[in-house]
Amino acid sequence: MNPPRWRIVFMGTPSFAVPSLETLIHYGGVEVAAVVTQPDRPKGRGLAVSPPPIKVLAEQAKIPVLQPEKIRTENFLGGMRKLSPQVIIVVAYGKILPPELLAIPPRGAINVHASLLPKYRGAAPIQWALINGEETTGVTIMQLDEGMDTGPIFLMEEIKIEPTDTTGTLHDRLASLGARALIKTLDGLQKGTIIPRPQPKTGVSYAPMLKKEDGRIDWRQPAGKIFNLIRGLDPWPGSYSYWRGKLCHLYKPRLFEGAEKKAPGEIIQADDSGLLVATGSDYILITELKIEGSRRMAVADFRRGHKIDIGEKLG
Repeated sequence: MNPPRWRIVFMGTPSFAVPSLETLIHYGGVEVAAVVTQPDRPKGRGLAVSPPPIKVLAEQAKIPVLQPEKIRTENFLGGMRKLSPQVIIVVAYGKILPPELLAIPPRGAINVHASLLPKYRGAAPIQWALINGEETTGVTIMQLDEGMDTGPIFLMEEIKIEPTDTTGTLHDRLASLGARALIKTLDGLQKGTIIPRPQPKTGVSYAPMLKKEDGRIDWRQPAGKIFNLIRGLDPWPGSYSYWRGKLCHLYKPRLFEGAEKKAPGEIIQADDSGLLVATGSDYILITELKIEGSRRMAVADFRRGHKIDIGEKLG
C-alpha cells in the first residue's frame, strides 16, 4: 500500500528551482497546493517587468501562485495556515523564512541547497565553490531552521567539478541533481527510511552574495586564481578588466605555464585562439570577451574589427 500524498507549498524563484518544481508536479507522492515566489521585477536593458521562472511554470501547470512583497505579515501567514501544507519545499526562494512560517507545516520545511553543507552556507554557493578551486561540490537536502543553512541534513549528493565548468554549467547540473535528490528524500521520509542528522560543527564556510566589483581582475594574482575567478563569475556578475580604457568582461579561460616573466596584465600573444595574458605567475588564455557596448564574442571574431597590439596591458 502506498503512503498518502503530502500536501505541499513550494517556495522558489529563479531557474535553479524549476527542475525541482517540474519533478514535484509529476511525482505521485505530493499534491502541490500553491507556489510562493518573488514579485515580478523589471529585467533586461528595457527594464520590462518580467515574472520569475517559477511563476511561469506554475501557471502553465495551473497551480495557484502567491507573490508577497513580505512574508512576515499576518495576511500572508494566515493564508498559508489556510492552505494547511504538511511540508513546505524551499528551493532558492530568496528570503529567510521566519519562525512563524516554519511552524505552520507539521513536517517542517525542506530546502535544496547547492553545496555539501556545512561548506558554503549562504546565497552564492556555486560561485564560491568555483572561485575557491574546489574539485567537487553537490547538493544537500536539509530541514530548515531559524539559522542560515544550519538545519539537519536528510540527504547529500556529490558531483565532480570539471575544469571547463562555469557557474552557468554547474548551476544547471546542480539544479537537476537537486530535483532528483529532493524526490529521493521525500520518498525516504514517506517510507520512514531517511532520518535527519545534525550538520558537523567543523568545516563550516560561507558563500556571501557577490557584487559586480568582486569581478575586477588583479593580474598580479597567480593564473590559477584568476582562472577560477573568471569561471566562478560567468555568467554573473562577470570578471572584468580594462582595454584601452574600456570595460572588458573576460570568459572561457585556459591555463598555460609561462617560462618567461612578463608584466602582469601584459598581452603576449593575440591570435584567433585568444589573448595570452601574463599574470603574477604563468599565463592565462582568454578565448571570449565582451567590450562595453558590444555583445559577448570569441576573440577571433573581435579581432576582425580590432587590432590588438602585443605588449598592451589589461587593467
